Amino acid sequence: MNTKEPTPSYDKLTAHFQKISHFEHFSALGNWDQAAMMPLGGGSERGDAMAELALHIHTLKTAPHLGDNLALAAQEVLTSEQHANLREMQYQYRQATLVPGELVQAKTKMAYQCENAWREQRKNNDWQGFKPNLKAIIALAREEALIRAQAQNIFPYDALLDKFEPGMTTAKLEQTFGNLKTWLPTLIQNVLEKQACEPTLKLNGPFDIKAQQALGRDVMAYLGFDFNHGRLDISSHPFCGGVPSDVRITTRYNEADFNSAIMGIVHETGHARYEQGLPKQWCGQPAGLARSMGVHESQSLFCEMQLGANPAFLRQLQPLIKQHLGCEFSAQDLARHYTRVNPGLIRVDADEVTYPCHILLRFEAEKAFIDGSLSVDDLPDFWSSQMQQLLGINTEGNYRDGCMQDIHWAVGELGYFPSYTLGAMYAAQCRFAMERSLGPIENLIDNGQLSQVFDWLGKHIWSKGSLFTTDELIIQASGEPLNSQYLAKHLTQRYLG
Repeated sequence: MNTKEPTPSYDKLTAHFQKISHFEHFSALGNWDQAAMMPLGGGSERGDAMAELALHIHTLKTAPHLGDNLALAAQEVLTSEQHANLREMQYQYRQATLVPGELVQAKTKMAYQCENAWREQRKNNDWQGFKPNLKAIIALAREEALIRAQAQNIFPYDALLDKFEPGMTTAKLEQTFGNLKTWLPTLIQNVLEKQACEPTLKLNGPFDIKAQQALGRDVMAYLGFDFNHGRLDISSHPFCGGVPSDVRITTRYNEADFNSAIMGIVHETGHARYEQGLPKQWCGQPAGLARSMGVHESQSLFCEMQLGANPAFLRQLQPLIKQHLGCEFSAQDLARHYTRVNPGLIRVDADEVTYPCHILLRFEAEKAFIDGSLSVDDLPDFWSSQMQQLLGINTEGNYRDGCMQDIHWAVGELGYFPSYTLGAMYAAQCRFAMERSLGPIENLIDNGQLSQVFDWLGKHIWSKGSLFTTDELIIQASGEPLNSQYLAKHLTQRYLG
């Protein structure tokens, strides 16, 4: 006899959100195609089409019956996992209903226009050409932030953070990043002094692009990427897109230096493994999605930094480099190369010690954009001042490698950047928790037991999807809430140990 309580409202919701997931599937693939395959001339009409699709998805997420069904479903007898799915449905509904559809459509269209132009404008260091587009997209982002903030009685920038890192606030970030500032500058200086007399690896390119591509695919295979449910392509800005059953990752190649492409691939493969490991029984439901952008970045940074820069991983990489590129690099030389700290202009090429400085700059800029204390006109001067203060680098006149380097603001994604450094903190915390039960990661890799690392991540992070809040997920995985001291411990061990 079936004694399960009927859940008609909840069942209606699951069917509706499955429909939303289907449209988001094609939206994700459209975004990938626009970045990786679409010819430049297709941008305008693609922007119109994607704006129409975004409006349709927004309409589905704000359907009049959802509010009633969400309220009724909350009174039904649900399992703990169904309750978690309902919580995530409520979150999506709240996020969608806060913003009018016209603004969603306008922001999507402007984002496509701005991004499409940015690709050429950045190449040409054309700040004057990019500035009007950036002004327009920042104005729309500020409008969105104010609407969301007023409806929820929170600060405008908090409303944008909540889109990418649910539950995170400016106050929490300022405390966390404030702690980071107490030890990071000294660490950077100490590492630079230590490495000043160490030999550096000489890369004698050119390195054939096709050989780099083959090397990258072999590295992806070693990391367990499922090519039956994903692929690797080229874009001007590396990213991971698509959907869990069809993950699309990209990188960019440089004939003079294979390092950027390979570590970009390792990073994006971390994102992809997370997507491919999400709970399949919750596919198409909010509870089956990745937890947050910070958790997502923790998986890519775990792959790139906790694994990719580990001496044992580099010992595995060495014969692959020799096979594909014909280079006789020792594992020790590779280790020095991949852990070389060198303050630089480009965030995505930064080493893991100086990387947080790039995020601190963007965090301060975004807050100032939203509260109105920083104008787009003043951004280059602000950028140059912050880079000089944080890393001792002058960016005056270099817009391409300065304030125009990222795609995020070009598509209106303000509030995203803090997730990168939160991800580094989560990754370090997970690593130390993992090693308490499995032993040193270096030993696991050397002993051919890399699969145990991914099994641990699958059990504690990937398979949980969004069934738990971020705080709950991290506490269950590591035994405590976010603790930035694990990142300090990791960096100190690796670079000063």
